[in-house]
Amino acid sequence: MTLEIRPLAADEAELLGQVAADVFDDPIVPARAREFLADRHHHLMVALADGVVVGMVSAVDYLHPDKADPELWINEVGVASSHRGQGLGQALLQATLALGRELGCGVAWVATDRGNTPAMRLYAAAGGAEEPQDTVLFTFRLE
Repeated sequence: MTLEIRPLAADEAELLGQVAADVFDDPIVPARAREFLADRHHHLMVALADGVVVGMVSAVDYLHPDKADPELWINEVGVASSHRGQGLGQALLQATLALGRELGCGVAWVATDRGNTPAMRLYAAAGGAEEPQDTVLFTFRLE
């Protein structure tokens, strides 16, 4: 088995046609995948095992009027259950952080539930600093 970790390019949405069952929360929507990858601020770092996506990190780099540098928001990390516990999440996260540095981002950030023990361990092991304040997430349904 060959394993490759790299960002998907804008013209590689078809690679998301071969994804292990539990990498993403929901099935891939091809039109949305193409739209996501076409936006230069959207990033999808993937782990490919013999052409099948077995891990991913999705992220967005963005600017803000009061920040000197762009920031990298890490939206989601997913690794197929068949590949967990092998350091793949860590490798994907480190590759994504390296991409953020290449893009000139001054900071990267990710949010998770305190009860998500695997995510808490992953982000701490990657060198993330847990913020001292409690954060509350509000969701607005727009449909």
